[in-house]
Amino acid sequence: MSSVILSVVAGERVQKPGRTTRSTNPAQLSDVVGTIGSAGPEVFVQAAEAARSAQAAWAATPAPQRGQVISNVGRLMTLNKDRLAALVTREIGKPLGEALGEVQEIIDTCDFFLGEGRRLYGQTVPSEMPDKQLFTFRRPVGTVAVITAGNFPVAVPSWYIVPALLCGNTVVWKPAEYSTVVSDAFYEIFAHSGVPAGVFNLVYADGPDTFSGLEQALEAGLINKVGFTGSSAVGTRIGELCGRHLQTPCLELGGKNPMVITEDAELDLAVEGALFSGFGTAGQRCTSLGTAIVHRSVYDEFLDRFGQATAGAAMGDPTQDVLFGPLLDEKFAAGFEKSLGWIAAHHRVIGRTGRVTADNPRAGFVGDPATGLFYHPTIVADVQADDELFLNETFGPVVSLTPYSTLDEAIALGNKSGYGLSSSIYTTDPNKAFRFAQGISAGMVSVNNSTSGAEAHLPFGGNGKSGNGSRQSGMWVLDQFTRWQSMNWDYSGKLQKAQMDTETVEADLSFQLP
Repeated sequence: MSSVILSVVAGERVQKPGRTTRSTNPAQLSDVVGTIGSAGPEVFVQAAEAARSAQAAWAATPAPQRGQVISNVGRLMTLNKDRLAALVTREIGKPLGEALGEVQEIIDTCDFFLGEGRRLYGQTVPSEMPDKQLFTFRRPVGTVAVITAGNFPVAVPSWYIVPALLCGNTVVWKPAEYSTVVSDAFYEIFAHSGVPAGVFNLVYADGPDTFSGLEQALEAGLINKVGFTGSSAVGTRIGELCGRHLQTPCLELGGKNPMVITEDAELDLAVEGALFSGFGTAGQRCTSLGTAIVHRSVYDEFLDRFGQATAGAAMGDPTQDVLFGPLLDEKFAAGFEKSLGWIAAHHRVIGRTGRVTADNPRAGFVGDPATGLFYHPTIVADVQADDELFLNETFGPVVSLTPYSTLDEAIALGNKSGYGLSSSIYTTDPNKAFRFAQGISAGMVSVNNSTSGAEAHLPFGGNGKSGNGSRQSGMWVLDQFTRWQSMNWDYSGKLQKAQMDTETVEADLSFQLP
């Protein structure tokens, strides 16, 4: 693509980028997917001003009509599913099958929320006094700033943007710099679905300029809600900034997700789940498997089977039938190499580590590893609870293993890192499954399934270092993008004072049966 991709404010492209950056294909680094014009903080503020100006008219649009716009988005996503998925694969290196699934998740989200345009229910509530009625209403929060990562460049933004728009809010979206070309395609589908100019604005900027712009927009009273998906470290700063303005952001952060494998688990099924959740998307999901916590009686057998399955998994060119492709970007490769430095002398390493090269080959590699950011899938056994590898998110294709003796010990190990996003247990004992779900701190629990994989109508989110308890997806996300308003309507023709003018029903409370 030869032209520079620019931010969009009030339906118009910003004409003067502060600088330009290139987005490259991580599986083919010589392939420049696009050139992006990065904006300064002032463009973020301008976008917030445009969104603020457009919000009242959008909120006044009947909710079923807003639902029709969401329906249009879903239809256009369906029409462009193959094209958008191919662009996801090209720009971030996600295997095509996963990319198609990601676009399908947008379609599923639209299918769910188009109906919410007719179901933004409030309640009627009985009053304690005569000739008086009480009501509750959902109102839009106002203008929403959405800042997202690029490992799920289209599905995750839809979790915020679709319900935010449906509820009558306007949006300023800042996607990741390394996924801007597919982000622009995502925006264009919304723009052609009937979303009015100014209702959905798009800003391309780096991290510092985004933070500065958000800070200025909050100080000017232009932003009413912030949704952020990214690292726990940045999420902490976003939370502090919003707290200064008495706002509660929607934070979806990192994870160190445990998978407990009990002595009665079906090991082949557990291996299949660990392989997908540990190495799918090259371990670059917030829900990727961090540590497999395996009962001592099956520890060695599971390790052997998991090692064989990992060695036989296809990796490489993401346009082919592979489990995973490259890391997303050079900065993530550098970060993952730092994580590999946490491997210590007391660990047992199964398989190779580091970048796949001619000198460090991967048997059965699909394609040419020299063209991209391809890293070996690595299993590290005998990891201890105080190891850096146990406690920290790695965001790459490495899975730790640690043994346990009792279920209470396994639950304590699963909670130790302080993250609380996703978790999994493999067991044939319902008692163990429910005890695990009750004790684990994660916001999401899977039984005999992987730590990865979210359905569009189930709440998604975590606790601790994984988030602030906010939830996305399904009807639960409506609480992020609406505020409750109560109304009392007294038609008695006189002032009736609650708690003071109420009638008291007398009773003989000394009565006893003979």
